Amino acid sequence: MFSSAATLVVDGRQLNVSRIAQPRRVLLISPYGSYRTAAFMQAARRHQAEIVIATQDRCALVGAHTTGLHVDMGDAAAALQTILTQAGRTPFCAVIGTDDASTALAARASAALSLAHNPLKAVHIARRKDQARACLAGAGVAVPRHQCIDLRVALAPQLVAMGFPCVVKPVALSASRGVIRANNLEELRLAIARIQAILARVEDVGDVEERHRLLVEEFIPGTEVAVEGLLTAGRLQLLAIFDKPDPLDGPYFEETYYITPSRHSNALQRRIAQCVGAACAAYGLREGPVHAECRVNADGVWILEVAARTIGGLCGRLLRFGTGYGLEELVMAHALGLPLTTHNETGAAGVLMIPVPQAGILRRVEGVLAAGRVPYIDDVIIDVREGNELVPLPEGASYLGFIFAHAPTAADAEAALRAAHACLRIIIAPLWKGRQATSVQTSTGNA
Repeated sequence: MFSSAATLVVDGRQLNVSRIAQPRRVLLISPYGSYRTAAFMQAARRHQAEIVIATQDRCALVGAHTTGLHVDMGDAAAALQTILTQAGRTPFCAVIGTDDASTALAARASAALSLAHNPLKAVHIARRKDQARACLAGAGVAVPRHQCIDLRVALAPQLVAMGFPCVVKPVALSASRGVIRANNLEELRLAIARIQAILARVEDVGDVEERHRLLVEEFIPGTEVAVEGLLTAGRLQLLAIFDKPDPLDGPYFEETYYITPSRHSNALQRRIAQCVGAACAAYGLREGPVHAECRVNADGVWILEVAARTIGGLCGRLLRFGTGYGLEELVMAHALGLPLTTHNETGAAGVLMIPVPQAGILRRVEGVLAAGRVPYIDDVIIDVREGNELVPLPEGASYLGFIFAHAPTAADAEAALRAAHACLRIIIAPLWKGRQATSVQTSTGNA
């Protein structure tokens, strides 16, 4: 237990604890097998807290410092009751949802346990692209012109007034899955058919409406940035702005390079932070991590997305160079009520989410050692094992791996990542019909 007057020492720093007396026990709702679970477990140990991991699989991950809890993510009422029953045995001081599928359950559980949380309606708006667009437009936040189409009725009348170029996307998928640019009506029809096929196959779609509803919006030219932040009682603390130096003009919108600190002007960075804060307020988000994507051009800052979760992939490692802490450690400290004092590391950092170059079966990746020897490269991680199937965008939702760099300047970090990527030779065999390949389950997007 800890109280409002206590002092906790973390990594040699004395930190004031702001919550009233509660057990230092956090419920983490996470997909089974998530690579981020270990990082949250480490963060909990560093903060001298216990963690209970709730996951869909019946063989929930357990260990010396964790308890496993099975929840049925397909039955919200049953999952909530399971959590409340466990809370009666082992009370929680916070509940953390790690991905789009778990944030709603985390909000429900937190509300039922009278813990700080986001309103359930706000979480739903953040996850649903169509509702988010309508909400932001109503609040006067700059968003692209947009309209929704219903796949259950005739398309032709719905496409009459469409402008081009446009971008069509599912209303509730992440990691740029199913997001396609169309430059004319024929391309739009083909894109809609392709997305419809994707939605028919995926399992992580919340309801029937999400399978039959698409968002079509004006393509916004310009450069793109990602924003990480933490909300406390509705106040946004900016953690980092990541530049995306590669142009993202389509036809698909694969994430590649993230570089920090941003090379945009301080004035523009303040406008970006203000726009993200305004979007959070419009949704009604109040607590926990947010991940935003914005476009920037001569007309201003345009909100593409604000999600009530952290960035996906392993990209959260970059926060250490912007704050002195890993992302999971920051989220855990926030959940525990520990006001960590962030500080900037020297230089700059970057990550390349290694794109999947083509569909097929991964045979091997050559040049990993050479890539790791490039100056300023910290780590080269290949997540996909030989023999696994590779699925590129717009159908896929995984990266081949990650390359990390730490350099004196942002330009140096970007150059090192590009040089390291050039060292890699990815050998892919065709996927023949009837071949039963192992699907890639690592490094899913949510970016």
